Amino acid sequence: MSAITDKPTRRAYDKLAALSADEEARRLAFVRERALHDEAQFLLEAREEGRKEGRKEGRKEGHKEGQKKGRDDALRQTAANLIRNTGLDDASIATVTGLDIGEIAALRGDV
Repeated sequence: MSAITDKPTRRAYDKLAALSADEEARRLAFVRERALHDEAQFLLEAREEGRKEGRKEGRKEGHKEGQKKGRDDALRQTAANLIRNTGLDDASIATVTGLDIGEIAALRGDV
């Protein structure tokens, strides 16, 4: 390294050598490096925690949607059974199942 002839490179090398020899400068560099590492680790952990929360909320939302779909499918099946097996009119079936009269009429067309 003593053979460096480029002046800017030589000045940078001399500055680095002076800083490396300075105990306080090395300590401050170490503290800064550790702080940067800790910050990166905290951000990584926060991101992972956010992902976990997002997955948990997504599962909850999916579960609710699945329950609603299952309930709606069961009501439609009940309405279809009532159409096939009884002489009830659409309004009565809508009252029993809670489905819309238009939906009952559509089911009647399918059955």
